[in-house]
Amino acid sequence: MPLFTLICTDKADHEDLRKATREEHLAYLNTTGVCVMAGPFLDNGTMTGSMVVIEVADKAAAEAFAEGDPYAKAGLFAKVRIEEWKKVIG
Repeated sequence: MPLFTLICTDKADHEDLRKATREEHLAYLNTTGVCVMAGPFLDNGTMTGSMVVIEVADKAAAEAFAEGDPYAKAGLFAKVRIEEWKKVIG
C-alpha cells in the first residue's frame, strides 16, 4: 500500500485547542492501525502543526483519515496538505 503524508498547519493562536484535544488525537493515531509516524511542527517549542505519515489504499482513504482526526474535527487546522510519499532512506 502507498504512503501518504499529511502536512497540517494550525490556525493562529489555537495552542489551547491543540492541547485540549491532544489525547484524543493521539488515541486516534494509535488505534487506526495505519499511522507509520507522526509528530508536531515546532516554533520555539510551541506546537504549530502536524506531520502524519499513513499507509492506506489511496488518496481517498488518506482524505477520510484526515477528516476523522480529532484535531480536524475540532477545527484546529488552517490548512491540510495530503501528498503521496515514497520512503527512500530510513
